[in-house]
Amino acid sequence: MTNPSLSRPARLTPGARVAVVAPSGPVPGERLDAGLDILRGWDLEPVVMPHVRETHPRLDYLAGTDEARARDLTEAWCDPSVSAVICARGGYGVQRMVDLVDWAAMRAAGPKVFVGYSDVTALHEAFAVRMGLATLHGPMVGAVTFLKDARTQASLRATLFEPESVRTFQGLPGARTMVPGRASGVTFGGCLALLAAGIGTPHARRSARGGLLLLEDVGEEDYRIDRMLTQLLRAGWLTGVAGVVLGSWAECGPYERVRAVLLDRLGDLGVPVVEEFGFGHGDTALTMPLGVPAVLDADARTLTLQVPALL
Repeated sequence: MTNPSLSRPARLTPGARVAVVAPSGPVPGERLDAGLDILRGWDLEPVVMPHVRETHPRLDYLAGTDEARARDLTEAWCDPSVSAVICARGGYGVQRMVDLVDWAAMRAAGPKVFVGYSDVTALHEAFAVRMGLATLHGPMVGAVTFLKDARTQASLRATLFEPESVRTFQGLPGARTMVPGRASGVTFGGCLALLAAGIGTPHARRSARGGLLLLEDVGEEDYRIDRMLTQLLRAGWLTGVAGVVLGSWAECGPYERVRAVLLDRLGDLGVPVVEEFGFGHGDTALTMPLGVPAVLDADARTLTLQVPALL
């Protein structure tokens, strides 16, 4: 099987230390502080890594230098007192630092919970391919959705502390069946732009075969979504995918235009597809486990994990 089930880390318990890293863009301080307060309210002990509050000296869309961001992630992961690593925000920058991370040292340190989405998709792929580790496509500490949306907070909290309570994901009220059917496979995916950009890079996943693909994006016009999906199709990357779960397409223009592209590019794959499921950059961001075997029922608009996301 091209996309096997991955090792799952242990759930969190009250008092756990959680490291916060910024592998991509700079984080507004007030948003970071508000997110840290939410984690403390869950009886977690957040530890902000040294370079999280920095901005690159020349490229102000990056949170610190590539080397500093990679070092923060490596050191957080290798700290035996840390049980989870949560990203502060997305933006852009993971592709610049992912190959600077000490993956050998992190493999030796063992599994931990890892949370993020958007640009962090490149790290989810790296954890899957380089470490064989399941991760959580979930809200980040400084993200507005995490700070303001109760359902987003509840989804992450339940997954972290009581993962057996969130085995079945029901699409949000706007979810619809795009292509009917039922399929099983291992969940993976994230931001379309990052998945397309990863093709041909070192240690990239070579195929979606056998997997349940989660896709979403933000700020991409319909023709650009078309371009990225077409790239995946032309590369043969989507051949053999078991099913597709589509999340939010915030700031991508009128949804019916986006939907026309998604249906045109994905509708002929011959696999179940459900749309507007409720993860990604929307007003609510459900925490979606990656690397876990699941069953997609597009007619019922449900995704059911065969095992809990965390041990």
